[in-house]
Amino acid sequence: MDKYLEMIRIRFLMMLAYRTNYYSGILIYTINIGAYYFLWNAIYGGKESIQGLSVAQMTTYVAVAWMARAFYFNNIDREIAMEIREGRVAVELIRPYNYLGMKVMQGLGEGIFRFVFFSIPGMFIVALLFSLTITTNVQTWVYFFISLIFSFIINTQINLITGMMTFFLFNNDGLMYAKRVMIDLFSGLLLPISFYPLWAQTVMKFFPFQAISYIPSMIFSEGIKGEAVWNAIMFQVIWSVVLILPIAVMWNMAKKRLIVQGG
Repeated sequence: MDKYLEMIRIRFLMMLAYRTNYYSGILIYTINIGAYYFLWNAIYGGKESIQGLSVAQMTTYVAVAWMARAFYFNNIDREIAMEIREGRVAVELIRPYNYLGMKVMQGLGEGIFRFVFFSIPGMFIVALLFSLTITTNVQTWVYFFISLIFSFIINTQINLITGMMTFFLFNNDGLMYAKRVMIDLFSGLLLPISFYPLWAQTVMKFFPFQAISYIPSMIFSEGIKGEAVWNAIMFQVIWSVVLILPIAVMWNMAKKRLIVQGG
């Protein structure tokens, strides 16, 4: 475990060397949230609520969704793809650690850095500029952080699967781009799942995407409460366990194809 914790520390320090880039990112995210703020104010047009969310809750949902994205987002799928194409993955496989576990820890180190230097100061700035409903309920905060951890796990698992597809496709840049678009669209980042047509909501229940952004954002904005919170977190838990199977199967198949790719 010590070597995996060291990977988290090393990735954190690597990101720290380029922290100025993330300060500019806070500005970009703030402008983005501001655009959504004025858009949703126009859509509400004086209405008290839409789909059970007030305009203040919707603004909070948008802000939290984008700031949470800074934590769970990572590029380990592109890193895996690059290492496979360049043959460096062969060297990684003979080192005394699990390759996929190492990638997860690197993603976690990056996520911790983003959370400390991006999400927290960014949320503070956004809260000063726009009318957000910041809950003081300690229980809500606890549920939110638990949900956020599972958001990271599920998003990282999807990235591992996408990255490992390079073993079979060799060049899967298009697949990685499509994956990113699908996550942004179907995770609830751009539009809450409750705003989709009923048939679309039903279909989305069979996919893990809403577990990435929609659930933690709805928990924080208190768009879901009580037993619904536990059901939502259990949805995340189930998917985080289910996704282990395709990862294990793909990894076993991928290692056998490494020679074919010239690694």
